[in-house]
Order: sequence, then C-alpha cells, then structure tokens
Amino acid sequence: MIPREILKKIRLIELRTTRLVSETLAGQYHSVFKGQGMNFEEVREYQPGDDVRAIDWNVTARMNHPYIKKFVEERELTVMLVVDLSGSGLFGSVEQSKRELAAEIASVLAFSATRNNDKVGLILFTDRVEKYIPPRKGRRHVLRVIRDILFYEPIRAGTDMNAALDFLSRVVPHRAIVVVISDFLGQSAPTRREIAAHLRRQVILSDTLSQASLSALRRAHRRHDVVAVQITDRYELELPDLGYLVLQDAETGEMLEINTGDARRRRVFAERQQDRQADLRQLFAAAGIDSIQLRTDRPYLTELGRFFETREKRRRHG
Repeated sequence: MIPREILKKIRLIELRTTRLVSETLAGQYHSVFKGQGMNFEEVREYQPGDDVRAIDWNVTARMNHPYIKKFVEERELTVMLVVDLSGSGLFGSVEQSKRELAAEIASVLAFSATRNNDKVGLILFTDRVEKYIPPRKGRRHVLRVIRDILFYEPIRAGTDMNAALDFLSRVVPHRAIVVVISDFLGQSAPTRREIAAHLRRQVILSDTLSQASLSALRRAHRRHDVVAVQITDRYELELPDLGYLVLQDAETGEMLEINTGDARRRRVFAERQQDRQADLRQLFAAAGIDSIQLRTDRPYLTELGRFFETREKRRRHG
C-alpha cells in the first residue's frame, strides 16, 4: 500500500504536468520527436499538387493513368528516461529539490509521450544501475515511473553515467528517444542534505562532464536520439553570503573553512561556474546532442518551450 502523502504528491505532479502538456506542449512534442520512418499505406490516383517523386510507375503503366504511393509517418516511439539519483540530486535551496524537478520534467515528457501513444521506460542510476522499468504505454505506467523517480531509495550515492548508458544499449536495441536527466556534476558525488556539505563539494569539485561520460553519451547518440537535461540549483552557480562556515565533506569527513562573506570569492566562484556551464553546452553541441539547462528556482516552462521551438526550427530547415 502506497502511503497517502506519496499518492498526494504524485497526483499533484500529474495534475500540474497534464494541464501543461494538454494546453502548451502536446503539439510541440509531436513535431519535435518524429517517428523513425515511414510506413506504406496505399496506392491512389495522382492528384494535382502531389509529389511526382511518389508516382508508382508499375501501377501507372498497368492502369494507363498516374498513381502514387502514399506513406504515413511511423508515429509510435519509445522514450527512455535515464535519471541520475546520485546524492547531489537531494539538494535544493528553494522549496523544490533537484530530484523533485527531475521528476516533474520526466512527468511532462512521459505524459506527452502517452498522449502520442508512445512507450515510456525508465533507468535510474547512481554509480550503478539502480532500477530499470521496461517501456510501456498508459497513464498507470507513467504514474509508476514518476513515483520511482521521486521515492526510490538508491543503494549508492555516487555517479557513473557510463554504466547507465552501456546498460541502455543492451536493453533497448532499437532506436529510441533517450532523455538523460542529471546535474552532470563530477563523478562520485557524496550524499549531502546540508548546504554546508554541498557548498564544500562545489568549491572543491566543480568539474566539467567527465570524458568517460561524454564518450558514453556520444556512443548512445549514434544509435538513439539523445537529449541532455541538466538540473541545477542557484547555489551551484553562486555562493550565498553566509559569512565564515566550517564545512565537512559528507563522504571523507574532511573539514574546510570558507569565508562566503568575501565578495571577491563569490564573484570568482560565479564566474567559474558560468564558464563551466558554457563548456558543458559546447561539449553537448560538439557531440551533436541537444541540451537544456533548468534551475530549481526558475519556472521551467519558458526554457522547455524555447528548447522545443529551437529543435523544431532546426529540423524544419535541416
């Protein structure tokens, strides 16, 4: 039996995201995530305006009148949500944690897929694959996916995207839409709920996407249509002014004193994080991977809509 408070939280996400999907994003999802091929439907008589390249010359010769082959888009897709459950996802400087935002974004995409009669699957990972839910259709299945993103208790706290994407290649052999939802922080992130431990982590280990993870994303993108969704928090991009803090690393126990009241230190940190974000965008672009960066302290609808519009324009002109 699922506790009532968990059901209530899932229901709230469902209500919020299904309204968003039906009112705003449904058409964009359909146009952005196309079917992977065309299915033959029928042969019919040529009509003015038809593409002459579609003429079926064999039927035309037999009937002594032009006929064309009609194809329809193969609409059914598989959408795989690959979600990072490492310890860094528990952090949030506002009401919503990064993990809760990840669940909401996954919900938007999953309900959009369901509305288009597409299948949705889920891989939850830390430094190992924690859980796999095979792709299926339907609202009930999507609600299970949301519940597990929100409330599954991972065994480990680190990060290994490489292992998750290698697992994906084994269990999803056919082309799919693969949405990787992560903060894309460095490897082996410790569990940290306290802001102090989180800040210490950012100051010392705010590195870019590892080469192994980038290689894994490239390999996955050769087979699938990979989209990277980065979830960040404002205090990963800028230090709060909290004066002197004695911080303890949640993984190693190492102590560190930081003066967050130092304006120069805060400025340097913010500039470094801006550079890191720019580097990450460039890495994704160089790999041909579409990406979107979302923050827990900002509404995601505008950024998501802009992402869909940009992708649709590129596909139209490509």
